[in-house]
Amino acid sequence: MNIAVEIPSSQRTLAEIARELPGAAAVFRRFGLDYCCGGAQTLAAAADASGIDAAAVERELAALPAGDGEAPEEPQALIEHILTRYHETHRRELPELILLARKVEAVHAGHPEVPKGLAALLEHIAEAIEEHMLKEERILFPMMRAGGVPMIMGPIAVMEHEHVEHGERLRQLEALTRRHTPPADACTSWVALYAGTRKLVDDVMQHIHLENNVLFPQFVR
Repeated sequence: MNIAVEIPSSQRTLAEIARELPGAAAVFRRFGLDYCCGGAQTLAAAADASGIDAAAVERELAALPAGDGEAPEEPQALIEHILTRYHETHRRELPELILLARKVEAVHAGHPEVPKGLAALLEHIAEAIEEHMLKEERILFPMMRAGGVPMIMGPIAVMEHEHVEHGERLRQLEALTRRHTPPADACTSWVALYAGTRKLVDDVMQHIHLENNVLFPQFVR
């Protein structure tokens, strides 16, 4: 489903645009717009708050090719997509990213731009994400698979609160890595590390977006 043309994109929320227009999430990431936890803002308001030209964002959105998004909207299929695309990916990639961060910090300890503390931050992120995913797998998703229960709003509220905390950690990660920009003399490992941290941020933000803006609203009464 594409964005309704009769409604200006700037007056639609970031969540609506990201949900309905394939590729919009990547555009928002390039402009630094928070479409997951901050998805309730209109594009105009979010751009104004960030000092960004909303028209420039709209032009990039308009240039995106039409097509279907990668994630299904039906709850059961979307849960399976989240589990395979995001839960499994986080568990597979974060340990390797932590090891790589330790290596870069150790080898380049004397470099003025070394991301000191990055491995520790990634460990904290991994622990928080793992705890969060277990809550979803053991509590929230079984409730949703059962069609929803009266008490489901409690677990959803907890997940949304934790999503905000995840977002704060991602901002710390981007600050520490200078938005994933390695120095000019970075070695291959350092370049690979920052490519991995960029992918982590993209994955977590899309993960949160799919839950906050697509899955959870289907169970809100």
